[in-house]
Amino acid sequence: MSAEYVVARVEDLPEGTHKVVEAGGREIGIFNVRSHYYALPNNCLHQNGPLCKGTASGTVEANAETGWKPQWVRDGEIIVCPWHTAEFDIITGQCLADPRRRLPTYEVSVVGSEIKVRML
Repeated sequence: MSAEYVVARVEDLPEGTHKVVEAGGREIGIFNVRSHYYALPNNCLHQNGPLCKGTASGTVEANAETGWKPQWVRDGEIIVCPWHTAEFDIITGQCLADPRRRLPTYEVSVVGSEIKVRML
């Protein structure tokens, strides 16, 4: 059975920011990425570090299309774990270093000025 929790107000989470909150007895990170809200558990898959207390950033990517020149991409879409710099996609929960690993994501909605998270 799922439950819904009010975790923040829109005015408390400006674009490009995030915060760690408690919902349903769990710590989660709530992120505002270009006016869309996302939620991840505050637990890194690598040694259970406080992932969402890290920095929301971008990442460096190089591919054949860029002639293998590194480029800064996805600014504000990547959370970097403060313990060992593991990077995760805020939108999907995907681990950038190991595509086989993914964090769960939580459904986020905005009702009026309340940001709500649905958890199983």
